[in-house]
Amino acid sequence: MGDFMRQYWLPAAASSELKADGEPMRLMLLGEQLVAFRDTDGRVGVMDHRCPHRCASLFFGRNEEGGLRCVYHGWKFDADGNCLDMANVPPHQDFKHKVHAKAYRTRERAGVVWVYMGDQKELPDLPQIEATMGNEDDTIVMFIQRECSFLPSLEGSIDTSHAGILHGPARRPKTKDTDIEGIIIANPHPEYKVTETSYGTSYGAYRAADAGKLNWRVAHFLFPFWTLAPTGPIEGHVTARAWVPMDDTHNMSVYFARRSTLHVSKLATLTGGVADFTDFLPNTTDWYGRWRPRARRENDYLIDRQKQRTETFTGIDGVLLQDQMITEAMEGGVPDFEWEHLAPSDHMITLTRRRIIQAVNAFKTGGIRPPAADTPQDYLLARAGFFEAAETRDWLDAYRERLAAARAA
Repeated sequence: MGDFMRQYWLPAAASSELKADGEPMRLMLLGEQLVAFRDTDGRVGVMDHRCPHRCASLFFGRNEEGGLRCVYHGWKFDADGNCLDMANVPPHQDFKHKVHAKAYRTRERAGVVWVYMGDQKELPDLPQIEATMGNEDDTIVMFIQRECSFLPSLEGSIDTSHAGILHGPARRPKTKDTDIEGIIIANPHPEYKVTETSYGTSYGAYRAADAGKLNWRVAHFLFPFWTLAPTGPIEGHVTARAWVPMDDTHNMSVYFARRSTLHVSKLATLTGGVADFTDFLPNTTDWYGRWRPRARRENDYLIDRQKQRTETFTGIDGVLLQDQMITEAMEGGVPDFEWEHLAPSDHMITLTRRRIIQAVNAFKTGGIRPPAADTPQDYLLARAGFFEAAETRDWLDAYRERLAAARAA
């Protein structure tokens, strides 16, 4: 799975986390202990934290004059991993042209540092996911670490039937709202259509609306770890989330939203708004010290049992934190799938698992390139959102029509 993930660009850090000639940062990606830094000219380097000389940690290095210098013997490396200087080696014995730190290629877009950990000679283009393609001023980016495997996080984002329950009120309203979020709360058991796509999988969850119409919530899984959730109208709600594996038991959620199109849902308002987007512990220099919510497993996510009785279904503030609690509490973040009893409401989960397994096996045994790894434009076929359509319309036809109209507007 790790080699499979390396065929894609990974959103790894906020550009603002790295200052020119500033302190290096520990960075855990795909189980590798890396160090990231921004050099004098603003270039970002991401490399193995071990100096190629004697394996001293480059985290303690001096970031100065166009490179990172190890404090053990003074060997210095640029952002590409080239050795620039061997301070303890006599000039006539210098062999720096033969030494190279293990370094990965980086790019920056929308205020994010992207890292490619595959073949460094053949780089694909960055993914053409709408929410990630805006300029920095029009892009909201949030990093939130989860102490669990990436898969339950990803699956929670494509499991739409939990929305009106986990994120709902303590008691169901007696009167039925006519907007989509009111319908979700009143009817927490939609029916589904699911399909495979060139970039992953898609679902359409539908509920009865006005006479002759259906409410549709269409969403997507994009290889290797992206989800597009239907938390706003399809006409103007451009968001995406990456669930980047740090290691087997930690992942970094990277949320992108185009500021000019952001829709704040009624569910989010009901359950605490976006308060838990920003309530973090101070970052530390530990491998897992970045972007940790203050409400966490150790303090039971600050659950308020009185609120659980009278206000929200969980007593935990905020949609993101409610999702965090659910996935981290699954067997320490790595669920035992043998305990599961999957239902018709989990059709998107089962299809996505099968799609991932098939793609990984095809890559591992047959060398077949992963979906969309070399065709990042395929991601432009996807946008999540809700809309109404006549019950006689094919859901994919209705979705494509509404998406085309939204982009043409």
